[in-house]
Amino acid sequence: MKYLIYVLPFLLVNTQPVFADQQTVLKCGKLIDVEAREVLSGQLITVDHQRISAIHSGDHYKGDAQIVDLSEYTCLPGLIDMHVHLMIALSAAYELEKVTLGAPDLAYLAARHAELTLMAGFTTVRDLGDRSGVAVALRKAINKGLVIGPRVFASGRPLSSTGGHDDPTNGWRADLQGDPGPVEGIVNGVADARKAVRQRYKNGVDLIKIMVTGGVLDLSKHSHSPQFFDDEIEAIVTTADSYGFKVAAHAHGVEGMQRAIRAGVASIEHGTLMDADTMSMMKKHDTYLVATMLAGDFVAQKAKIDGYFPDIVRPKAARIGPQIQDTFGRAYKAGVKIAFGTDTGVSAHGDNAQEFALMVEAGMPPMEAIIAATKSAADLLGESEQLGSISVGKYADVVAVKGNPIEDITLLENIHFVMKNGTIYKAE
Repeated sequence: MKYLIYVLPFLLVNTQPVFADQQTVLKCGKLIDVEAREVLSGQLITVDHQRISAIHSGDHYKGDAQIVDLSEYTCLPGLIDMHVHLMIALSAAYELEKVTLGAPDLAYLAARHAELTLMAGFTTVRDLGDRSGVAVALRKAINKGLVIGPRVFASGRPLSSTGGHDDPTNGWRADLQGDPGPVEGIVNGVADARKAVRQRYKNGVDLIKIMVTGGVLDLSKHSHSPQFFDDEIEAIVTTADSYGFKVAAHAHGVEGMQRAIRAGVASIEHGTLMDADTMSMMKKHDTYLVATMLAGDFVAQKAKIDGYFPDIVRPKAARIGPQIQDTFGRAYKAGVKIAFGTDTGVSAHGDNAQEFALMVEAGMPPMEAIIAATKSAADLLGESEQLGSISVGKYADVVAVKGNPIEDITLLENIHFVMKNGTIYKAE
């Protein structure tokens, strides 16, 4: 992947990000205003260092500034993916790689995947699954400028129950299983719940993830059964709240979802078997859905290949994967709050924007899908003052595409220009 050294006009000529040392003006042919839900023509975005300092209508800028000519492009806010796994690249060897790949291997993989993600136009992500502190370390490296990648909000290792979706020794032979506890993310009871959250605070995470039901890719029989009791989830949420953490809840089955919603989680991840009552609960509690349809589509396709998944995983992937898109469509029509998320790491890194087409196919208008990946995602992050729209005072996270994605949402699968924090990382 190549990057731009600052030039006029808009051409690809070198391999380093461009750090603006003076005022920069982006001359946008069109601009998607997610606050007003409209597409504006002929907009000039002024960037001072990391932030947007002004937005004006017009074609010409009078003043001393570097001009980036995007007059043939549509500008929109940097995209936000609320569910990724930067250190994972799912393959038929995934279970074996849990044993053969260590923290150094995962760190290099995560760095490469972070670069692919940023080049795809995603300037911010939530990493919702970590081993060995890789995501937290990656976040620090990106912030220091040592690695190229998106802004990362990391959950650390998710919280699970013994034998649950993220029990690290699930499926191992008995003499190797041991008895993982709260430090490893395994919670059995209220005291464990509190200790597990506090350990993640100590580890430097940004939020908490909890596995309230079984999952598709783990070596357990059921993906829908609840795996925490009410008091355990409540202890996790209330302790997290004390430390300023939001809680994201992986959930496929209804009972697990409802326990999590009642306890006050910020989002339900996947939500595959959600029913109308659960949707009503989510609206009442202002709980977001992060549906990850791209992952569902990916595992459903791979379930057709003999040997790709272990025998215990294959039927779950074939059953659960195809249902997510239908659930998403019903949830959107019911008025559930939606934030964009892909579960990338299951699907390929850099393909994140393929989720948009699935959202539109399920009945969400293109403008609303873009809002889900910008304004709404920033709200769920608790970062609306800094991210989520092209607005004065916010970070200068801007991407651009040739054509109008409101007319063809698949254009977002080919991002031509990426600016994060006022630095240009890609220009084709």
